[in-house]
Amino acid sequence: MPRVTTKGQVTIPKEIRDALGIEPGDELAFEKTDSGYMIQKEEPTTAEGDNPFEKYRGSAETDETMPERMRRLRGEYPRDVDDETDEDANSEVDV
Repeated sequence: MPRVTTKGQVTIPKEIRDALGIEPGDELAFEKTDSGYMIQKEEPTTAEGDNPFEKYRGSAETDETMPERMRRLRGEYPRDVDDETDEDANSEVDV
């Protein structure tokens, strides 16, 4: 059974951390219930309490494939990649 340290810290057993998906740096919530307290992992939030990823929801909606999108984001777009097959790209050249 874990014990509380003088700093008010307690080690959460590994099986419970695994079951809740708790990792170092995660924030936890304690909710009072009739029989004690319930612990749960909190979703990421900003200082204002908002989900930091909400503003990006749906921003990837596009007809581009992932490789096309990544090439465009890297500034490599447009680029014709159909001319070279994987086999051609990996072949060695004798000098």
